[in-house]
Amino acid sequence: MRTCRSLVDFDEWRADAGAVAFVPTMGFLHEGHLALVRRARETGAPVVASIFVNPLQFGPEEDFEVYPRDEAQDAKLLEGEGCDVLLLPTVEDFYPRGFATRVSVGGALTERLCGATRPGHFDGVATVVTRLFRIVRPRWAVFGAKDYQQLLVVRRLVDDLRLDVEVIGHEIVREADGLALSSRNVHLSPSERDEALWIQRALMHAATLVDEGETRVSTLEDALRGELARAQGVRPHYVNILGADDLEPLTCVDRPVVMAIAAFVGQARLIDNRVLCPPGWGDRA
Repeated sequence: MRTCRSLVDFDEWRADAGAVAFVPTMGFLHEGHLALVRRARETGAPVVASIFVNPLQFGPEEDFEVYPRDEAQDAKLLEGEGCDVLLLPTVEDFYPRGFATRVSVGGALTERLCGATRPGHFDGVATVVTRLFRIVRPRWAVFGAKDYQQLLVVRRLVDDLRLDVEVIGHEIVREADGLALSSRNVHLSPSERDEALWIQRALMHAATLVDEGETRVSTLEDALRGELARAQGVRPHYVNILGADDLEPLTCVDRPVVMAIAAFVGQARLIDNRVLCPPGWGDRA
């Protein structure tokens, strides 16, 4: 595996490469990230992974400085999965002195969920993704569905700017007990980790209610909050059920929806979601 610590070094490699598959990450890799690399390898193209903790998508009170990092272990894991190139730029190289451009995706996709509670976050995401796509020039890019809103934002960005990139979404990777894999899980104590399982339990409970015929969004959101309230250590940031393709608010589950939760457990802010359809939806012509 080739490691490129500067954009100049990467440009030299990219000049002789054809179509590539790309997995952008912020590092501290876990099985969820490695699943994205394996999906990228299925394209048959060389796989480029990036590790870059993007300061533009962190707010002033968020965890940029303490975001977990382990460069050596990340490189070892990527090489073990057959990654061809690791792009590992510095902030100073990626955003050189005088860098003044921001990319913004407007509308419902960025106004709700994390967009409502983390001002400027998705401008940071859109800016870093646009710059990475310009540098890497991938034919395919793989993103995890745990960051569901981010996945929709990236797809909108690609569509609006007519970028020649196929965005591949990969299902959420979970531990055996259902906890969604996240780099921030490292901040959880054993008792906090047990409490964090209530997030997935809440999603499963609401999904069961839909299977049983409940379609009122207000009732389902109350059910989600009620389940989370059973965990003393879970502090919900948001609990929403929205249209799965556009994040528009709904009054009833009459089309595919995403149930999205963000919650603090200890000092860690965790997100999870579940996409579901009303009973019989798949039988419609």
